[in-house]
Amino acid sequence: MKTRILIIVASLAILVGVIANAQDRIVTGTVTANSDGSPISGATISLKGANRGTTTDKDGKYAIKISSEKDVLVFSSVGFVSQEVKVKSKSVINVKLADTMQHLDEVVVSGYSTTKKKHLTGSTITIKPEEKSRAAYNINPNLAQPAGMPAPRMSYDAQPADKETNSEEYKSEKEVGFKATNKDPQTTFSIDVDRAAYANVRRFLFNNGQMPPKEAVRIEEMINYFDYNYAQPMGKDPIAIHTEMTDSPWNKGLKLLHIGLQAKTIPTDNLPASNLVFLIDVSGSMNEQNKLPLLKAAFKLLVDQLREQDKVAIVVYAGAAGLVLPPTSGKDKSKIKDALDNLSAGGSTAGGAGVQLAYKTAAENLVKNGNNRVILATDGDFNVGVSSSDELEKLIETKRKSGVFLSVLGFGMGNYKDAKMEVLADKGNGNYAYIDNLMEAEKIFVEEFGGTLFTVAKDVKLQLEFNPKYVAAYRLIGYENRALANEDFKNDAKDAGEMGSGHTVTAIYEIVPAGTESAYLADKLKYQTFLQTSASNSDEVCTVKIRYKLPDKEVSIPMEISVKDKHTKLAETSENMRFAMAVAEFGLLIRDSNFRGTANYDHILELAKNAKGKDEEGYRAEFLKLVKTAKMLDKQ
Repeated sequence: MKTRILIIVASLAILVGVIANAQDRIVTGTVTANSDGSPISGATISLKGANRGTTTDKDGKYAIKISSEKDVLVFSSVGFVSQEVKVKSKSVINVKLADTMQHLDEVVVSGYSTTKKKHLTGSTITIKPEEKSRAAYNINPNLAQPAGMPAPRMSYDAQPADKETNSEEYKSEKEVGFKATNKDPQTTFSIDVDRAAYANVRRFLFNNGQMPPKEAVRIEEMINYFDYNYAQPMGKDPIAIHTEMTDSPWNKGLKLLHIGLQAKTIPTDNLPASNLVFLIDVSGSMNEQNKLPLLKAAFKLLVDQLREQDKVAIVVYAGAAGLVLPPTSGKDKSKIKDALDNLSAGGSTAGGAGVQLAYKTAAENLVKNGNNRVILATDGDFNVGVSSSDELEKLIETKRKSGVFLSVLGFGMGNYKDAKMEVLADKGNGNYAYIDNLMEAEKIFVEEFGGTLFTVAKDVKLQLEFNPKYVAAYRLIGYENRALANEDFKNDAKDAGEMGSGHTVTAIYEIVPAGTESAYLADKLKYQTFLQTSASNSDEVCTVKIRYKLPDKEVSIPMEISVKDKHTKLAETSENMRFAMAVAEFGLLIRDSNFRGTANYDHILELAKNAKGKDEEGYRAEFLKLVKTAKMLDKQ
């Protein structure tokens, strides 16, 4: 009798579970702006009364799991009025949110808020939390999506605001001013294809609902976050140079010189075999939803791009470093993904030991003329072993000579160490990106697969010589930490940046034309005059020179072109130049630059909107929303 009762009870429990699970279903839809019908990316969709939710992708689409027809979904986004919708029997819920200019504190924002308070620590800026976290929602990254639905943005778990360990570090770089052409006619710098700053600024504005610290705003990385449709190289060189000039819209009387470099695009089928080592931080600081779980989902996207001839090994580090997956063919995707799924976080951070083991593993499996690369994924919080920036720089510099390059991926918030990770990527002949959501991972590992992993030119340096007949002074916008001495241009021992397959690099110089009065210029010297040389008879504004090395060579190859001022009006310039100018102006404004002139949000929006182009992936449309968000936050 007792046995029968137990069987009946168990059967009822199973039946109840089946009924409960039968109610679980996926609701999908699109969130758009009521004003113009444009999709709202990064909007939060939460289950009312539960700590669960998701966010929209770049097209405003979402998918969320609900368990009852009585559930209520809350739709919200910075700058819009929140809206509640009862699910009932609906499987598709499209929502239009009304714009609002109300105080941002009244808008529900997904994310963890760090503070505006800044603590100067040596050469870095540390940001410590002091405010209560805003509403945050959790999403299961393993939640199956309906066929055809893009993966949602990964949302974040809120972190305790009083954690003293939560501190972010950014290197403080002094903004470079104008240089007089008659004293310094040459300027030299290393190109940069790092894009971490833009994604990090987006995280501050969209997820934290606050302005980023100006030290986090590296304008060159913001400009280079976007792809530009420069023409491909036509000759033997793997790089093409494109230039344009027009008037500066934020400093009347000054001019802007736009330089665009386009790397040769290699078809995916023709890319060399890869020998990759995933170096993954599994220390205790990575035990947060926006760190290790997001990291796993991001690397799975990369695994899906690999071919049979590609190999992947996985090295992890916490209290100690270890090899958790020996070199495995890209065809064994399930095996690689299972190894990622089995990772868990805990312990301190033996970063130095992890780097050494990863390079050792890569060296033992070196592919001649292939893509040999360590991909470091971390929040940058090294605290055990080789941890100082100087030691890590020396270690990485030594290892890159073996032909193994380094890419660095940053994750998380609160204790994010931006300054340290940028140093590692720069010294390791690689790139640096910040992944704040799954869409950013898709951009890096899927849309820009070749450019992220396959180098076509290394140690790329740019040098300009300005003609004093036309240029009184000049300044490079951004690139403060990429400046080189002029004599380093021809020094092949001097390290510089790399360009991957299909990558673009954009730089903008602001120019004070000869004879123009400008507050940015020092007083004229009484006894100084321009040297009279053959340049006086030239109609060239400047000469752009490049030196680069092929990936497997150590001798640089020179290129150069001359630039003339065609007096092109702003409206007649390319979409490439106008959009890059808009991003530069935005960077000057939120960085509170001394050279921002009359830069303002309305002009940025107008300039960017008219230069958006096809924007098939929606990144430029997202930039417009970013500017609008900053405009509202800046009024507080």
